[in-house]
Formats: sequence, C-alpha cells, structure tokens
Amino acid sequence: MHFLAIIRIVGILIMCFSVTMLLPAFVALVYGDGGGKAFFQSFILSLLIGTSLWWSCHTHKEELRSREGFLIVVAFWAVLGSLAAIPFMLFEKPDLSLASAFFEAFSGLTTTGATTIVGLDYLPKAILFYRQFLQWLGGMGVIVLAIAIIPLLGIGGMQLYRAEMSGPMKDQKMRPRIAETAKTLWIIYASLTALCALSYYLAGMSAFDAISHSFSTVSIGGFSTHDASIGYFNNTAVNMITVVFLLISACNFALHFRAFSNLKDTNIFRIYSQDPEFRFFITIQIAVILLCTAVLVSHQYFENSWIDIEQAVFQAVSISTTTGYTTSDFSQWPSFVPMLLIITSFIGGCAGSVGGGLRVARVLVLYLQGLRELKLFIHSNLVYPIKWGKQVLDNRVIGSIWAFFSAYVLLFIICLLVVIACGVEPFNAFNAVLACINNLGPGLGSVSSNFAGIPDNAKWVLTFAMVCGRLEIFTLLVLFSPTFWKS
Repeated sequence: MHFLAIIRIVGILIMCFSVTMLLPAFVALVYGDGGGKAFFQSFILSLLIGTSLWWSCHTHKEELRSREGFLIVVAFWAVLGSLAAIPFMLFEKPDLSLASAFFEAFSGLTTTGATTIVGLDYLPKAILFYRQFLQWLGGMGVIVLAIAIIPLLGIGGMQLYRAEMSGPMKDQKMRPRIAETAKTLWIIYASLTALCALSYYLAGMSAFDAISHSFSTVSIGGFSTHDASIGYFNNTAVNMITVVFLLISACNFALHFRAFSNLKDTNIFRIYSQDPEFRFFITIQIAVILLCTAVLVSHQYFENSWIDIEQAVFQAVSISTTTGYTTSDFSQWPSFVPMLLIITSFIGGCAGSVGGGLRVARVLVLYLQGLRELKLFIHSNLVYPIKWGKQVLDNRVIGSIWAFFSAYVLLFIICLLVVIACGVEPFNAFNAVLACINNLGPGLGSVSSNFAGIPDNAKWVLTFAMVCGRLEIFTLLVLFSPTFWKS
C-alpha cells in the first residue's frame, strides 16, 4: 500500500477544496451581512493542511492500484467533511454543536439534505450559499471534478472514478480517457445548473435564491435557503421547473451524454426509450404520481383538484428521487401516501445519476431475477437468461447486486438499532436512518422537517450512514476487510 502517495494526492485535493471557501466569503462581501471572516479563516486552515500533506510527500508518485483508489476516496471524504464543518462551528448563528456541525457538512456533501438548522430565513447569505454549494460539489462527486481539472495528480484516474461513481456498471466509460469522461460529466452538470438557475429566475425567484436552489436541485440535494423549502415561493411555475430538473438529474448522465452527442438525430428520444433503466424509472414515477393524486383528490385534501395534482406530482418526484424538497407537510397527508413516498426513496435515482437510494438499475435487476426464479420454480429445466436490453447479464453482476442489497439491508438494521440505543423512539429512528442512508433528507415523525431534536450521539451514527449511502457502502466497508490491507 503506497500510503505516502495517497497522502500526497489527498493533500492536493484538499488544497483544491480550500479554494471553494472563497466563494461564500465573496458572497458575504457582496451582501455585507457577516460570515466573510469565518470562511476566510477556514480557507487558510484548509490550505495549510492540504499544503502540509502534499509537501511532506510530494516526491512520492507511485502508480496506484484499485485499492489505493478506494482508500483515497474514503480518506478524502472523511477529511473533506471535517474541514467543511469548520465554518459551521465558527458561526455564532447558527450555534451548532460539534456533532451538528459535522452532520450539516456531511449532509451537504453527500446531498442528503437533512438539516439541524432552524431559522434559515434569518441566517447570513454566506452560510446559506455555502450549504447549497456543498451539495452542488457533492452531487457529481468532488473527486470526479478533481480528476477533470488536476492532471498533476500523476495517476490514471480510473481507480478514483470507479470508487466515486454510482451504480452497478461503473466500468462503462463514455470516453476512452477518464479525464475526458469527467470533464464531459461536469460540462453537462454545469450546463443543467445554469439552465435551472435561469429558469428559476424567470419564474420569479431572486437571483440569489435562483442560483442557490439550482445547486441543490441539479445535485438532488434538497437544501433550501428557507425553512419552508420550495413551499416558501408558493409558485406553480417554480414547482414544475423543479420537477423537470429533478427528473433530468435523476437519470443516468451517460444517457444524457449520448443524447447530447446526437442532437442532430431526429430520433434522439429513441436513445432514452430504448434504455431499460430509464423506462423502468419513468414507470415508477408515473405510478407513484397517479397513486398520490388519486388519494389526494379522493380526500379533497387541498382547496381544489388542480392543487391536489400539483402537490402530488411535486412531492412524489421530490421524495422518490431522494431530493427532499417540500411544498407542504406531506407527513400529514391522508392514507398510506406518506409511507409510500418514504419507501420509494429506497429505489432512488438511476445508476450514474446524482440521486441516492439503491438505484433503479439494481431494483430492476432484482425484479427480473425474482421473475426468473418464479419461472424456474415451475419449470426447473427452463433456460431463462436475464437481459439488459439486448445484452445478457453475467451471473457475477447479478450476484454483486444481491450482495449490495444484503449489505444495504444489514447496515440499515445495524444503524437503526444503534440509533434506538441512543435514545431515539423506534419510529423516529427508522425514519432518520432511512432518510440518511438513502440520502433523502426529510422523513416522517420528528424528522419530517429537521434533525435538531436528534441526540448528538445519534447524529454521529446518522452521519456515518450518509457517507455509506453516498459511497454505496462497499467503497467504505471494504476498508474493514483484512484482505484489503494485505500487500
């Protein structure tokens, strides 16, 4: 294990992250409502730490293997989340404990959107911008950004890319070189962000709110600059713009790349329609929207049926894509709808998207595997391969998905039991762990709006669950395997 080479790379990545502290400092300067000093101090501290790590090992440029890539990702997320918590601790308002500051920072970077802060409307613009910007950075993955813009890393980036990217088919690349792939991803990501911000602004948001919410919308993060979330604007146009960009961001970005590369093709929609994961994803969205709409309309929950439909569409897409925006307190909605929405977050977004959850691709494969087992139960000699489009899936891929699902459930149960042991009521603990491991944000019960009432010791457990969900469990759990550390 080339530990010194790993320390060198982590140091470079931290130095790059330190520069991002200057953006909220600039926002504080523009609005003059405080916060600039805290972010400048955080910038200096982060830069010094990164420079120290890099300089102490700058001569070590060994070629890295896959396991070093996994260790870099985990180490970088741990250090990055810790440094990102510094501004939250330096501010007098919000006055956060150490656990709450770390929880808030990791919630932003993992695009979970769970918050311990109450009174967002009265906070300085700099801290509000910082929370949103953390989600934007974490959305596609800070390390993918680093691969794209830092050729001085001196290593092939595939090891980092495989550890950071989501989904069961990580080895697929859109371009021959990983740096080109990462750049392409970020061009698409940044373009969607700019288009989303412009749309919000034209719909009536202020420039600050439009830019801030575009960060958390395209990243499927869910942080807002207001306690009432998107409901603060009470604007149908804003709600529908949010729905459109959430659906786009929850799709596989490799699929967007293929579509954008064929803009002159009149059959561009065929690229999407032929993708089995995209079809399954849209089917789930339509089904959840119809169920929510039917219940709300039948109960006449809002003033009229049009509002019922609008609220059902918005909340169904927001929760099922693991964004966590709200326009009303959906936990009080009638019948089974609140629990349905929470359960759909387990499915989450598509593989290769910025969404959380198990991922649609894995759920689809598990569904196809279940159908095959039913048929084999009746016809034991039947040869029935599982196909992904026209391609037959290898049994190793199917096995790895089952292993991931088993680890996901086991981790969920362990975290649930520990959070209950920390003094949280079982129902609230269930929703808190679910919201964190799926990178969702809000849940039901006491965590429907914020996590301020969760004990500090439970927040550490939930922070761990967020990171596991963001790194898709195995990237983190592999470090606990003795085999991993053998030379």
